[in-house]
Amino acid sequence: MNIVHEKRACIMAGVIEVDLFDEDVSSQDHPEVVRFKEVLQKVAEEYHCRLISFEVEAGTVSFALDSDELMAKILRLLQAKADQP
Repeated sequence: MNIVHEKRACIMAGVIEVDLFDEDVSSQDHPEVVRFKEVLQKVAEEYHCRLISFEVEAGTVSFALDSDELMAKILRLLQAKADQP
């Protein structure tokens, strides 16, 4: 499934991929990536689950949580954002 707008997002085999940063961002040490990962970990904690996968390459973040419910909520938020004019 692909959602096309300013940002692209898809979910494959339980992993969400989002074009979130500039293409030159490929390090998990990048300050913006660190902040985004911390947000995901905090949300995961609030939902009593874990961030089980997190990668960034060429500005695209791939992540997975061990909660299908939370993964579905995040995907719906991304879809809603992509549907906005």
